[in-house]
Amino acid sequence: MARSNPAFDNLAAGYLFPEIGKRVRAFLAAHPGISVLRLGIGDTTEPLPASVIQGLHWGVEKLAHTDTYTGYQDDSCGMPGMKAALLTRYKRLGITLDVSDIFVSDGAKSDSANLQSIFAPDSIIAFQDPAYPVYVDSNVMAGRGNGKAADNGSYAGFVYMPCHESNGFFPAVPKKKVDVIYLCSPNNPTGAVATHAQLKTFVEYARANKSVIIFDAAYSAYISDPSLPRSIFEIEGAETCAIEINSFSKEAGFTGVRLGWTVVPKTLLCEDGEPGKLHRLWSRRQNTMFNGASNIVQEGGLAVLSEKGQEECKKIITHYMENAHIIKCGLEERGLHVFGGINAPYLWLKTPGSMKSWDFFDKLLSETHVVGTPGSGFGPSGEGYFRLSAFGHREGIEKAVDSIRKNLNL
Repeated sequence: MARSNPAFDNLAAGYLFPEIGKRVRAFLAAHPGISVLRLGIGDTTEPLPASVIQGLHWGVEKLAHTDTYTGYQDDSCGMPGMKAALLTRYKRLGITLDVSDIFVSDGAKSDSANLQSIFAPDSIIAFQDPAYPVYVDSNVMAGRGNGKAADNGSYAGFVYMPCHESNGFFPAVPKKKVDVIYLCSPNNPTGAVATHAQLKTFVEYARANKSVIIFDAAYSAYISDPSLPRSIFEIEGAETCAIEINSFSKEAGFTGVRLGWTVVPKTLLCEDGEPGKLHRLWSRRQNTMFNGASNIVQEGGLAVLSEKGQEECKKIITHYMENAHIIKCGLEERGLHVFGGINAPYLWLKTPGSMKSWDFFDKLLSETHVVGTPGSGFGPSGEGYFRLSAFGHREGIEKAVDSIRKNLNL
């Protein structure tokens, strides 16, 4: 008789975003004729740049001719041109990688979940808290976490690294030895960006403890401050202790197109193997369980990385960051305490009067018809906070902010 995986039964009830959708549908059913203004899920809204559309069209056209047709890739880890273009991207940051260190994929979300499969089942995992839910949930699904979640959504078997206003929403290194550390900068959900000095503390910790950092840089294109690092590999020694994941989703609007990459250096160390072992394991995992990102989509990715594509994508990023400025100013004008929104497309606000995150969700929805994301859905340290997203059309952003100004009862 087939049996289900008992680890899935340990997951905290309801993935965050479906629960938001459920509550919004219930509100709309009870209030017919009302429309909601969405500042919740971080999904891009603006059309793809012209050069990227052209690249995607070229990817389709190639499949129509015998001399340019491609089927399975020789290496499921990415087309040579795509990997070479990404290598050049890192060189511009002063980072030297080998082209084989780069693994092209269908996005950072799947990689952030799949990477944990190359580590021992009994690995001790540490998370920046609050954190993108996939980091925690995928490890629970793998059997880690020592049973069901507590009332606040935390799991006894994990190490949570709290991020609060008092530490600038960037954590201290763990007090005990851990095996794998998840970091995200710019951070989703808080919008905080780590400095070189802050990342250096984690690189030094990881090297001393033979730990591995999984560094999510999916929002790095939004960093406008040149003094802030866009990659963990800008930190000396990181090539021996870090894996980096990145994505075209938020930089180029590929949330539905799906394309990303992961850097697993051959110099990466693990406690029970020689340099290169984790690189080989990830390569084997990808070539066994993944046939590579779409040929068509990778042509679009090449267009993103072109000089023209980068110029066009920066204009869209500027649009979203102008949205963030509008939201931040409007909320602060209303008397709310807001973080983020400067080098990241997310704003992290403190709920008024120490209100619970889901209570503020209901209040914001009922009074202003604006949808955001409760901070508690990102981990125990997210309680008492609330995330708003700058992704959206300008008209909708302005309407939402205006409604908060006029209708939120504080």
